[in-house]
Amino acid sequence: MSGTIREIEFKKGINLIVDETVNVTDKETGNNVGKTTVLKLIDFCLGADSKLIYTDSENKKEIDLIKNYLVNNRVLITLVLKQDLEIEESKEIVIKRNFLSRKNKVMSINGENLPGNDGKDFENKLDTLIIGERQEKKPSFRQIISHSIRYTDERINNTLKVLSAYTSLAEYEILYLYLFGITITDRSKILKKIKTEKEYKKRIEKKQSKFELELSLAMIEDTLSNLEIKKKTLNINYNYDEDLSNLNETKYQISTISSKISELSLRKKIICEAEEELMANKSNIDLQQLKMIYNQASKYMENLQKTFEELVSYHNNMIVEKIRFITQDIPDIESEISALHNSLKKLLSQEEELTTKIAKSDTFKDLEAIINELNENYQRKGEIENSISQIDEVDNKVSSLEEELDIIDQGVFSGDFQEKIKDQLKKFNKYFSEVSNELYGEHYGISFKVKEDKKTGKGIYVFDSFNANSSSGKKQGEILCFDLAYILYADDEDIPVLHFVLNDKKELMHDNQLVKVANFIENKDIQLIFSILKDKLPQELYNEENIVLRLSQKDKLFRIESRKE
Repeated sequence: MSGTIREIEFKKGINLIVDETVNVTDKETGNNVGKTTVLKLIDFCLGADSKLIYTDSENKKEIDLIKNYLVNNRVLITLVLKQDLEIEESKEIVIKRNFLSRKNKVMSINGENLPGNDGKDFENKLDTLIIGERQEKKPSFRQIISHSIRYTDERINNTLKVLSAYTSLAEYEILYLYLFGITITDRSKILKKIKTEKEYKKRIEKKQSKFELELSLAMIEDTLSNLEIKKKTLNINYNYDEDLSNLNETKYQISTISSKISELSLRKKIICEAEEELMANKSNIDLQQLKMIYNQASKYMENLQKTFEELVSYHNNMIVEKIRFITQDIPDIESEISALHNSLKKLLSQEEELTTKIAKSDTFKDLEAIINELNENYQRKGEIENSISQIDEVDNKVSSLEEELDIIDQGVFSGDFQEKIKDQLKKFNKYFSEVSNELYGEHYGISFKVKEDKKTGKGIYVFDSFNANSSSGKKQGEILCFDLAYILYADDEDIPVLHFVLNDKKELMHDNQLVKVANFIENKDIQLIFSILKDKLPQELYNEENIVLRLSQKDKLFRIESRKE
């Protein structure tokens, strides 16, 4: 695709972008025709992110139809800023941007392409050309021009808080001091560092404060001292396993010998009992009586060859022989029992000695348990010492930063400095009051106060309007009065400023105020660029002189639908 999609020529005074959708139905509304996108495209050329052009502002989803159209057709947006619209030869800044990436990316200013460094080179170039040479790049170029470009909810509904919701008070401080012509050393960087360090300290002390950490450290050091003493006093028996084995062997031998002694004693007892029994069988009868009986019997028995005495003697001899035979092992048994008792005595002594030695010994398991406990406590000690060290480091950094800040603040919060702010605000409020009185019959103004920043605990200048505007329409009027007054004030104070104001959703303002605004800037070097619905536009302003772009559902900004056909 080639050719020009739209060419919009802005002029001094009021410039209206009108949605002229008629016969609105369920399928045709007065939205999404591109009137706000025109404002976004101007902002895009001044350094805004390309995503805002093709991203739904409500659900933050990319609109593929628009993105693909812009990328695939290599759409190039050109913005020309002119120092004086009435002088043809006056200085121009020609800005060009597209929606491509890498080597095809265009971020051109006066023919010089500056796509690198994440857009910083491009922004710095605009800063130099529009704001001028500055040693300090705070506030940033985008922050300085933010109040001139109002299409987001924050900027439409707030007079001064025109930056993101995450902007610190310190950043607002340096922005408005700059806008009111007062330059100071950038305190926001130091305050941000202090805030960061204090938040870091807060995270470290989330579970335990420094005081609690120090108490825990003292307790751990006591525990470590006791464990070291316990470790040194351990009675480690390096032959513990051998001694234990010897003790078990000794006990086994004692058991074996005791069994052997019991066995031999039993055997001896049996022999002795047998001896006693045989002794009881030995004949101790009355031989005279027995002999008389034997003689009487021998008269009847002629063949008796042995005398009675011989028989008795034989009987007794046999018993004695048996006893002798049975008891012949007793001396050996007694000798063996005695030897075994001696061995048992030695073994019992050895057992007692080994038992005592082992009982008094500390094992390697005991040592290992102490070492493990020591390691755990040393590890915890290291963690606590590290946390305390980090807290001390943070405290030192904060102390150093606060000293640096105190040096700056000696001048920033002095009586003379505050008088300087008052003088500048008086000058600005003169314009603010005159513009608001002209348009609303009321006198608006800006005030300031020193407030403590909760994050840093340091004083900071906070600027605010002292106007009681309850309705959204009146708030819109206050915002517009501020923007107009600031251009007039900046010119008078020789502060670089954009001479155009972009405003969306001007339907909230009353018709009379819109007409008054148009009349107010008629002979001034100011451009007001408003997007508005046709049915909300005052009849007095509905003319070719004021309308720079007409859009509708049938003729949207990029004309994608007609090109598809």
